[in-house]
Amino acid sequence: MTATLSGSGFALPPSMRQDELWDGFFAEFYGDSRVARRAWERAGVTTRHGVADPRVEDLSHWPTGERMRRFLTEAMPLGKSALTSALGDARIKADNVDSLIVVSCTGYATPGLDVLLARDLGMAPGAQRLHVGHMGCYAALPALATAADAANARGHRVALLSVELTSLHIQPPSDDPEQMVAHALFADAAAAVTVLPDSAGRGLEVVDVAARTDTSRADLMAWDVTDLGFRMRLSPRVPVVLREHVAATVSELLTRHGLATEDVRGWAIHPGGPRIVDVVAERLGLDDDAVADSRAVLAERGNCSSATVLLILDRLLGGGELAPGDPVVAMAFGPGLTLYTALLRAR
Repeated sequence: MTATLSGSGFALPPSMRQDELWDGFFAEFYGDSRVARRAWERAGVTTRHGVADPRVEDLSHWPTGERMRRFLTEAMPLGKSALTSALGDARIKADNVDSLIVVSCTGYATPGLDVLLARDLGMAPGAQRLHVGHMGCYAALPALATAADAANARGHRVALLSVELTSLHIQPPSDDPEQMVAHALFADAAAAVTVLPDSAGRGLEVVDVAARTDTSRADLMAWDVTDLGFRMRLSPRVPVVLREHVAATVSELLTRHGLATEDVRGWAIHPGGPRIVDVVAERLGLDDDAVADSRAVLAERGNCSSATVLLILDRLLGGGELAPGDPVVAMAFGPGLTLYTALLRAR
């Protein structure tokens, strides 16, 4: 069997312009700090989406329990819409799904989204479920690997959903530059894909996955649970560490299949920020066209944590520029410090 990403879909909450968010809320929030303004201007974001608009409601002092209740309220319709789109794109009915994987690091409930969405979408009682929680921005790729393993080993038809609502985790104002960067970058989205064991249609075959974790730098990125929601730790040294590892990790993945960087026809690079994309492009020798989709998703959607790489893959699939057999590499980064890469092949 050949596991193939055969359908994709996404759902977004209301759009917010980056400059209007600064002028309408964050400028006063940060006392018109020059450091915060510079973070805003360098974020590479033009618009983003959020279930909570701070100009309308300031959640920065909400307790974590209240944020979790809001997460469930907002995530359910977004997740259902994204999954419905992905299943429709693959022409698969919900009651034919064998496994549902839900990814999130921004909210929790028990029974979880996996149980409630399977119920509301009409999946079979025997459908298997997995929740991938708190892995951060790279989590969609190990989830995709798990989906491919289920498809290849057991013939499962798998639906995979990533839903991240970072707007629920705005923190109280401080002079911490890492918080300023996080508030300038992160956004909300739900993105879904279907992975089928055999598909005659167009899609992306899941060929292989590689990972590298530098635990000696684990303190550079974290997503801490606090009494006031989840708090990001995001060191400016992260791009430096990625520079050390990205070329070797991608080379390891490609060499196993007789490929080199120049053979890759599509790149889905998680844009943790503009510097991340710059470093990856520099180390791999990629031109502007190769990273255009990653930059475009950052500009139009912001950093949507684990959902972002699925949004880029959706853009690649919809672009119509991939020919059958073209290799595609997806990569994402997160706490650990962890780099995940996936080799896909257009069908």
